[in-house]
Amino acid sequence: MVQRTTADERRSREEIENYLQTLAAAFGNGEESVSIPVGNKTVDLTPPEEDVGLSVDVVERSSRLRGDYEKIELELAWKR
Repeated sequence: MVQRTTADERRSREEIENYLQTLAAAFGNGEESVSIPVGNKTVDLTPPEEDVGLSVDVVERSSRLRGDYEKIELELAWKR
């Protein structure tokens, strides 16, 4: 069974900073589970202490017609 919760939002840089700090605090709180706010919902996950995969993908595009575009994707993955 696959269950996916997705939220696409636009936020200010300060709001992004606060969200990432909340996420970092959830991973560093010493609890077994991690509560992740996603849109209007909170998802509880149970990452292991070690062996959490981290993938960072950065895209930089320059186009005369569409303008410059930058994107960063962070992915954390683990087996339960």
